Amino acid sequence: MLLIFVLYALFGSVFTAAKLGLDHAEPFFLVGSRMVIAGILLLLFLFVKNRKELRVKSSHVRPLILLALFNIYITNGFEFWGMKYLTSSKTSFIYSLSPFFAAVMSWLFLKEKLSRKKLLGLVIGFAGFIPVLWKQTTGEDGLASLGIFSLAELSVMAAAMATVYGWITMRKLVSEGMSPMLANGFSMIIGGFFALVHSSVTESWNPVPVNGSWSVYAETTLWMILISSFICYNLYGHLLKKYTVTFMAFSGFSTPFFTALFSWFKLGESVDSGFYFSALIVFIGLFLFYQEELKKEGLVNKDVLKSQT
Repeated sequence: MLLIFVLYALFGSVFTAAKLGLDHAEPFFLVGSRMVIAGILLLLFLFVKNRKELRVKSSHVRPLILLALFNIYITNGFEFWGMKYLTSSKTSFIYSLSPFFAAVMSWLFLKEKLSRKKLLGLVIGFAGFIPVLWKQTTGEDGLASLGIFSLAELSVMAAAMATVYGWITMRKLVSEGMSPMLANGFSMIIGGFFALVHSSVTESWNPVPVNGSWSVYAETTLWMILISSFICYNLYGHLLKKYTVTFMAFSGFSTPFFTALFSWFKLGESVDSGFYFSALIVFIGLFLFYQEELKKEGLVNKDVLKSQT
């Protein structure tokens, strides 16, 4: 169980590192450079470890491009652009809407039924986000808005929705026999290239969009690559051998709290009582939403444990 908290603490540190990096580099350049480097490193690792996996079928090209577009370019680009104007803890909190968006998208597009308890959990969960979204941060002053949502908040919400479609595409590729690491490697390079093109059009290159300390930019980029692309990727896979996907998704709600802690310590960001009140309401909504799966599957992946005995 301790490793689960380690995993989401590391995920939380990535939000803090990203916010620090955004003080020294433009968002789409930060995303693009990080993803291209991470993708190259992943493919080099595969080349050394098992080069037979470095094969891409023609039928995989379109899903790979979609994965790069949604899971890398839109998810990270929109998230980082929004985080430029929001606190890292608020960004992480909004991003944790992903399970709710996944349920709504499955209901709308896949015609999956929602029980009354799940529907109640969704309503409570969305309601819990309102206090956090209602309160504007200093960075949001002057931004365009739609109702109570600033453009930065809408951008992070779009990122949360895009990642849902991205993971559906990833699941399809893996089910067709592609290595997850290969899919990640290629999608990171392609999506990173999309982000760099976006950066070249919208961000000032003089000679590149690093407007602060090169050392801070390099340190935060390397931290995000090491933690997100290598350690968390492998640790998540390891934990799925013991714990169910449902329990892992439910546990992911701890990430905003770790982000708030690290950002308070490293960046001096403060979190008011409204954040914790919203978190409590969203937690209740998540618990109701996942209660049926947790009862059915439990916490531990019993099939894997049986295969090991």
